[in-house]
Amino acid sequence: MDDNKKNLHIKEEDKIDVLAVFKQLWAHKMYYLVAFLIAIPLAIVVAFSIPKTYKAEVLLAPEIGNGSGLSDNISDIASMVGVDIKASSGAAVDAIYPEIYPQVIGSTPFLISLFDVPVSALDKSFHDIRLYDYLKKYVKIPWWDKMTGAVTAMFKSKESSTKSISNKVEVNNFHLTKEQDAIANAIRGCLRCGVDRKTSVITISVTTQDPMVSAVLADTVQARLQEYIIDYRTKKTRNDLEYAMNLYKDAETRYVEARKKYIIFSDSNTDVTLPSVRTQQEELENDLQLKYNLYTQMEQQVQAARDKLREQTPAFTQIQPATVPLKKDGPKRMTILLAFVFFAFVFTSVIILIRDARSSSSPVKA
Repeated sequence: MDDNKKNLHIKEEDKIDVLAVFKQLWAHKMYYLVAFLIAIPLAIVVAFSIPKTYKAEVLLAPEIGNGSGLSDNISDIASMVGVDIKASSGAAVDAIYPEIYPQVIGSTPFLISLFDVPVSALDKSFHDIRLYDYLKKYVKIPWWDKMTGAVTAMFKSKESSTKSISNKVEVNNFHLTKEQDAIANAIRGCLRCGVDRKTSVITISVTTQDPMVSAVLADTVQARLQEYIIDYRTKKTRNDLEYAMNLYKDAETRYVEARKKYIIFSDSNTDVTLPSVRTQQEELENDLQLKYNLYTQMEQQVQAARDKLREQTPAFTQIQPATVPLKKDGPKRMTILLAFVFFAFVFTSVIILIRDARSSSSPVKA
């Protein structure tokens, strides 16, 4: 029993007296007033120094492959717990499926393909310029980034600027310059792509400092992504169609030549009844028939390949098209203000508690 009382007494001593801590902090309320008087103006300066941004969104519903109702229901149930049966099973699964669309959009070749997208400002401050030039010349940055850039530039060696001819940026995909890499990273920071695991709905969002640029870029990214997916999924079928077209043209050429030979020979030997002539005519006629059969067979294969290409070309339903945003997406000024106030409160509280703890533990002089 004595041991239990001692343990209970120790536990009671270990408990933090919240009321006492509150009274201790309240005794230094003037410190909080000073901290808030510093934090609030600083938060306002920071909030109004960050440029406004606008976000445009596009929602796409990709075509889902055919399957049995039972397997679809099982896949839906599995997706609720984060398991993708379609991706984990080995049956008829594409290497490019919705879950890796964000990686496709964030890849360097995809970003580089957006360098020359023409964009214009909503306020007509610039018109029909490349996205590359917009991000290089027209994007605003906070004053502290300007100061950091100025200090960094003092210690950096001068580099040759990016070569450009007329309105085309010269890009070596294998070896980007620092400026091109910075622009690519800036585009990557503007883009967001999310996929709902249950419904496979694709959400593409673009955030820039101009609402018109956001809308145009969102629409372009959507179109480029669709082209990429269609090109991937139909690549083998398009190769098969091209091969069938080549065989068809070759068969057509041979059929036309055989028909021409047969017609010329028949016209030249109309009144001739010699067995040798009739035999040669029959041989030409048989060869013509074989060439015609091959020609019609190749024509059927071409049509079958075209039907297969149409069947395998994925369709996308545009749930929400790109529109020019009317309201700004950021910065969240109230959130910034509350964050500064909270940080000031926590920082001041820690300073007060540390100072009081040191003063109470210091020895009292006689």
